[in-house]
Amino acid sequence: MAKKKNEAADAAPIRRALLREMTLMRRFEERVGEAYSLGKIGGFCHLYIGQEGVGAGVTSALRADDYVIASYREHGQAIAKGIPPRAIMAELFGRADGCSKGKGGSMHLFDRNVNFLGGHGIVGGHLPLATGVGFAIKYRGGDQVCVCFFGESVVNTGAFHESLNMAALWKLPVIYVIENNRYGMGTALERASAVVDISTRAHSYDMPEEAVDGQNVMAVREATMRAVERARRENTPTLLEIQTYRFMGHSMSDAVSGTYRTKEELDREMKRDPIMVLKAEMQENGEWSDAEYAKMDEELKAVCEDAWQFADASPEPPLESLFEDITVDTTSDSGAVAPVAG
Repeated sequence: MAKKKNEAADAAPIRRALLREMTLMRRFEERVGEAYSLGKIGGFCHLYIGQEGVGAGVTSALRADDYVIASYREHGQAIAKGIPPRAIMAELFGRADGCSKGKGGSMHLFDRNVNFLGGHGIVGGHLPLATGVGFAIKYRGGDQVCVCFFGESVVNTGAFHESLNMAALWKLPVIYVIENNRYGMGTALERASAVVDISTRAHSYDMPEEAVDGQNVMAVREATMRAVERARRENTPTLLEIQTYRFMGHSMSDAVSGTYRTKEELDREMKRDPIMVLKAEMQENGEWSDAEYAKMDEELKAVCEDAWQFADASPEPPLESLFEDITVDTTSDSGAVAPVAG
């Protein structure tokens, strides 16, 4: 009993950090939805509300020099990896101070300073890139890992199978994270996949796999830590199926529930809000109070308001920026790959 109490006490700071991270993601995405409705953000926009336990839990198990590569629902993951909310919001507003200089938008957040490699709009198109990052890590003799986030619909694409086969064959330190929110746009998993226990796809490549409750952020963190240890120690890739649920529609053009899921289903799943699940556990352990949470919440709302004001004041990218960062010079004496004007 004493050992369990000590373990709980040791984990308390981690839980506090994760609760803060998830709440920041939630408040940020709420402001993004508001900005989109006011016309501040254009194009495609996919919110992360409901899935915060995945991004926060996985990223908390990584080092600063590890790599993350994601798909188009990546705002929360970018926050967790360390891109400042100001730079993300400015990118969403299409402004020059954005993390991709205002030229990427919602689906293409990048920041090499924190090893966040996107934001990719093509479904499944980034899995080979993540596999390539894993190859580069091993080739250079490093001990970093590369985490690749993607949705469950990707498991039916050729890029998924080719990438996992190469990673297993060459023993690459890649952790493939399926964010199984049960719907590929509006198509339920059961209507698209002959195998619904999709973590078992890893068996075809003799790869470790694990299915995890994505609404339990600590379970996500612990599963990721096991995968990270394998990757660092053995260069062994892992497939994690993290079972979650998006509370919003597929994108801002989609109604909250759409025609493909019922209000009853949505109400049921929202009772498993990862933020509320963790908050309730912490309150039960005496680690948190409603007053403390309210104070933190107000601080994070202020962070998001600051990001909005910063983005709104940021200038539009200059016209000449259309011709910048479109080619690279690979012949410099330093050996570095430097972007040049095209």
